[in-house]
Amino acid sequence: MAYDLVIRDGEVIDGSGLPRFRADLGVVGDRIAKIGRIAERGAREIDAGGLAVTPGFIDGHTHMDAQINWDPLCSSSCHQGVTTVVMGNCGFTLAPSRKENRGWVVRNLERAEDINAAAMAQGIAWGWETFPEYLDVLDTLPKALNHAVYVGHSALRTWAMGERAWESTADADELAAMTGQLQAALAAGAMGLSTSQSVSHETSDDRPVASRVGSFDELAALVRTLGDAGKGVFEIALGGRVPTELEDLAAETRVPMTFGVGAVGSMDWRSQLALLDRTAARGGRMIGQTHSRGITILLSFASQLPFDRLPTWLEFRKQPLAEQERLLRTDAGLRARLVHAAHHEAYPRALSGEARRPKWPLIQVRTGPLPPYASLAELSERQSRDPVEIMIDLALESPGLSQLFIQQLAAFPEDELLQVLQHPRTVMTFSDSGAHVSQMSDCSIQTYFLAYWVRQRQAFTLEAAIRMITMTPAATWGFNDRGLLREGMKADVNVFDPDAILPQTPKVAHDLPGGARRFTQGADGIRATLVNGQVLMENGEHTGALPGRLLRQ
Repeated sequence: MAYDLVIRDGEVIDGSGLPRFRADLGVVGDRIAKIGRIAERGAREIDAGGLAVTPGFIDGHTHMDAQINWDPLCSSSCHQGVTTVVMGNCGFTLAPSRKENRGWVVRNLERAEDINAAAMAQGIAWGWETFPEYLDVLDTLPKALNHAVYVGHSALRTWAMGERAWESTADADELAAMTGQLQAALAAGAMGLSTSQSVSHETSDDRPVASRVGSFDELAALVRTLGDAGKGVFEIALGGRVPTELEDLAAETRVPMTFGVGAVGSMDWRSQLALLDRTAARGGRMIGQTHSRGITILLSFASQLPFDRLPTWLEFRKQPLAEQERLLRTDAGLRARLVHAAHHEAYPRALSGEARRPKWPLIQVRTGPLPPYASLAELSERQSRDPVEIMIDLALESPGLSQLFIQQLAAFPEDELLQVLQHPRTVMTFSDSGAHVSQMSDCSIQTYFLAYWVRQRQAFTLEAAIRMITMTPAATWGFNDRGLLREGMKADVNVFDPDAILPQTPKVAHDLPGGARRFTQGADGIRATLVNGQVLMENGEHTGALPGRLLRQ
């Protein structure tokens, strides 16, 4: 047989959880043609001696909806071994959208997911109104990764109801328009339906996003549309509690449902895990989405600080970064005023995309790619110094005030997080990549998981961990020809060094359309990433290939 590519002599960890074995892997076209001993030379060869050969990583919770329009690579997910993403989560999609009302779709996304409105205005060409038309446009876009996309409930409401979507429940005609569009979307290959009930999801004009205004009866009718079609996943960003009716709806419709565990205000993770098990016992299916380190915000003088909207800090932070550094080094009076203001001026309510009021035990100093990290409360007590002074001094010791601090949104002890990761009805996939890029860099949750929980903590075998980020999400979202290394499956493959894989330090870039800020992040230890049989990334660099596809369900 003539092979387009042979990955030679690697440790194959096939995604099933079974023990690794040494073998060659041959690719013909976009599929795995053989796993075993291959005598023939490939048109191209990759020496994988001493390296792991695994399926590509699958990220089931992203917001690449806007970014795919201006960034075919979908950086920085492509640098982390991710080969397939699911976008359109939390009810936010760019379709359906009537031409005259596209601003409403942007309004839902701008604050709730911290996606820069100017970047969307410059970077999205549009060219669709209905969801099937949107999928056709996505099909034509050049892309590095495979993409699947939900229909967003907020977009459905604004398409069917106009301005009333933020004011009222749907009437019978509006609900019929929504269900009809959802049916057409599912027939065209949509992943399913997503919605948000999260109180933190607001529009740029201080209103709840459109999905939060809808009634549960409206939502149930849409979920039943998935059930009637016999396809699709329902994703929900939960509010302060899980509606008891949701469990009943899961059991009735048998529609797979998924939400983030530990990401809800008043409902603790134990109750959420119990809900997953209880629903399964009733014949329904719920899958919890987990994060490998807990949801955090990155702080720095080069990006954002909790103090930025305080009057004293506001004037200081308007200066160029180099001038801020000069003033911190030379103006002791200003520095004292800044420290005083951080403790005594009134903090406005934090919006999405902004740092929260500082809680010193929840702000850690990022001293390397992996924990443990000391909190500012610990350092303050240990050094008998003010935590703001410590932040300033550490920033001054770093080039360009680049020192990063990690602000936890809520305390999530590691022993509790581990229990969530270990639960059989959860999937490790909650990156939010494509959203919150000015404050987060969670595209690296898979490489962090392998470096920290597998290599450093030894809480999982490598085989178990690879299953959790490949086959498990593939099964959850119905990617039946991906997530495993098997002959005949799609050749989405990673080749990496288990002893070296590691997320790099996030960096601030101003490369969004219009020059807006975001964090970017690379990874160490990944020799190559294949998407649909083509080498996409090699030693951290893009090869120029764009082999990604729209995955229609």
